[in-house]
Amino acid sequence: MLELILTNLRRRKARTAATALGIALGVATIVALLSIGSGIKRTAGELVHLGQADLGVFQSGVTDPTASLLPLSLGARLEARPDVAEATPLLLVIEGVRQDPAAVVFGARPEGFFARRLVAVQGTSRLGGRSVAVGDRLARELRLKPGGTLTVKRRRFTVAGIYHTGVYFEDTGAVMDLVAAQRLTDRRGEATTFAVQLATGAHHAAAVKAIRRALPGLQIIGTADDAERAGANGELVRNTVSIVATLALILGGLGVTNTMAMAVLERRRELALLNALGWRRGRVALLVLAEGVITSIGGAAVGLLLGTLGAGWLAQGLGVSAVVTPHVTMATIGQAVLIGGAVGVLGGLYPAWRGTSISGAELLAAGT
Repeated sequence: MLELILTNLRRRKARTAATALGIALGVATIVALLSIGSGIKRTAGELVHLGQADLGVFQSGVTDPTASLLPLSLGARLEARPDVAEATPLLLVIEGVRQDPAAVVFGARPEGFFARRLVAVQGTSRLGGRSVAVGDRLARELRLKPGGTLTVKRRRFTVAGIYHTGVYFEDTGAVMDLVAAQRLTDRRGEATTFAVQLATGAHHAAAVKAIRRALPGLQIIGTADDAERAGANGELVRNTVSIVATLALILGGLGVTNTMAMAVLERRRELALLNALGWRRGRVALLVLAEGVITSIGGAAVGLLLGTLGAGWLAQGLGVSAVVTPHVTMATIGQAVLIGGAVGVLGGLYPAWRGTSISGAELLAAGT
């Protein structure tokens, strides 16, 4: 059976390749979008726990939390609350390191818990002046060591040390003094977010609700789901994935249907011969259906490769490359294969029925 299927597909190389390519392009787009969505979710979860904080406070109404702007005076109001132990301001410098668009430079107060929790693996993580501490992942990529220089927004800073936190978003970035970051971005007296450490015994959900009520106009992000919903980019990716997946199923299914229907018409005599040799209708239908599924799975495999390679370009097109690194998961691979198989089944149903709906005698008559 398998040898017959492969022989039939090889006989129509151009048509099979065109069908597989169409499916590959649809699957590639889906894979790229899903990997970006996974990257956004990972980034969103880490936005909540910058400095291993309990929650993050951002400006309400912004399309992207990283574009938030808050006055430094907000910190005193937060720390005056009984459910807050400490609130430290952070200024995110997006695309500050041009060598790596996904690297974020954090402006932080040296005395805040965000800076205190940086674990120096080389040199020192103390902040101040024209020095910067670099995450170990970014340091490896850029081959930086203490005493070297890192260019941020076209200005050179001395690398004081290399740190590790275990938070991907931080370890692929760098940290400088908050005042230096404000001067660099012309944001004096402002911060992007406040990382908040709750007081001992404070209930997380209750504290989030209480802060929201007490400080209207703020966006309190306490969970990864909150952060994912807060950004318009995440919603854009989810909606686009749904649209593209639907179009891939429809257009890919039509492509498989057309290819296999034409194959059935061209092979009526062959199918009649199989019928005359004792093949049951179900087996003939399985033959036609399997050809469509194999074509689709092959297209999906190519699409998976293209989607993985093209995810970075798509992230740039969607405007999320500054803070998101596409992340291909096993779930993404599974969905790509599932979509490929679904396209093959849906597209092969009609040709399979068509190939078995005429009697053997009629097929032989049509083939003579």
